[in-house]
Amino acid sequence: MATVEDVRRIALGLPETSERESRGCLDWRVRDKGFVWERPLRKGDIEALGDRVPHGPVFGARTADEGVKLALIADDPHVFFTTPHFDGYPAVLFELDRIGVDELAELITDAWLTRAPAKLAKALLAESQAVRRSALNAEPAVDNGH
Repeated sequence: MATVEDVRRIALGLPETSERESRGCLDWRVRDKGFVWERPLRKGDIEALGDRVPHGPVFGARTADEGVKLALIADDPHVFFTTPHFDGYPAVLFELDRIGVDELAELITDAWLTRAPAKLAKALLAESQAVRRSALNAEPAVDNGH
C-alpha cells in the first residue's frame, strides 16, 4: 500500500510542482494551485462518517468534477470517500494505507491535470503519449539461446 513518501515522489515528479506544509499538514501544488493534500478528519467529519471513520492517514485529491469523485467512491468505497464538507466540491478523500501505488499515481496525475495550466498539461500528456508510442514501437529482445 502507499505511503506519504509515495505521494511526495509522485507529486514532485510532475512538472512545476511544489510541496508545502500548512498547519502541520502537507500539500502539493502546481503553480500555487493545490491538487493533493493531507486531510486529517475533523470532529464533524468523524460524526458524519460514523462506522466508516478511517484509522490511517487521509488525503484529498482534486477531481475533474463531482461525477468523477462519485464514480471513484462507487468503484472502491474501501479506499475513497467524502464528507459533507466536500459536498458540491470536486475533490475526493482517500485512505492512504488502502490505495495501491499505481492507483495513487493515476489519481495524483489526474488531480494535477485538473489544476495545471492548459499548456503545461498538454505538454505532459504529449510526453506521456510519446513514451507509450516509443514502448510500443520498440523491437522485442532477441533470444540467441545464450
